[in-house]
Amino acid sequence: MFLRNRLVLAGCLLVLSFPVFAAPAQTYGFGTPAPAAKATRTVEIVMGDMSFNPKALQIKAGETVRFVLINKGQLLHEFNLGDVAMHAQHQAEMLKMQQSGMLTPTAMKTAPMDHAAMGHGSMAGMDHGAMKHDDPNSVLVEPGKTAELTWTFSKAGSLEFACNIPSHYQAGMVGKLTVSQ
Repeated sequence: MFLRNRLVLAGCLLVLSFPVFAAPAQTYGFGTPAPAAKATRTVEIVMGDMSFNPKALQIKAGETVRFVLINKGQLLHEFNLGDVAMHAQHQAEMLKMQQSGMLTPTAMKTAPMDHAAMGHGSMAGMDHGAMKHDDPNSVLVEPGKTAELTWTFSKAGSLEFACNIPSHYQAGMVGKLTVSQ
């Protein structure tokens, strides 16, 4: 009994001695990602170099929309759902990716990145695998390719869909998305 208690105690101490790194789940006040099978409507958006067509969309709260994104331009583009503040924050992140060499005009590289150079500190003890562009409200589309993003819009409000690759938003690659009751 004494030996068993010591082994249990040793096991508990061993488990507690390993640091736990868990990123909090990203939440979005305007909705959630959804499987394509749940879509109640499909919207096709053509991406040109520095343009979206259409430039404005009307969605109803509670609607699940499957966005089919067709990049007919010569550059890599992004489709990102959010408000103005979210886009500004994401643009800063994308600029760091570009400055590090991870983001090129036509593709996203998947080689391991220097996180310290991107402002993430040393990240000692953490996985130093490739940086990813994996936000559920965003998708990158290479030139000549098609991608999809499906989203359930939870409440009424004004949003934007935008390309946050450096200078693309400022060049006009942004559209208005109005979610009504």
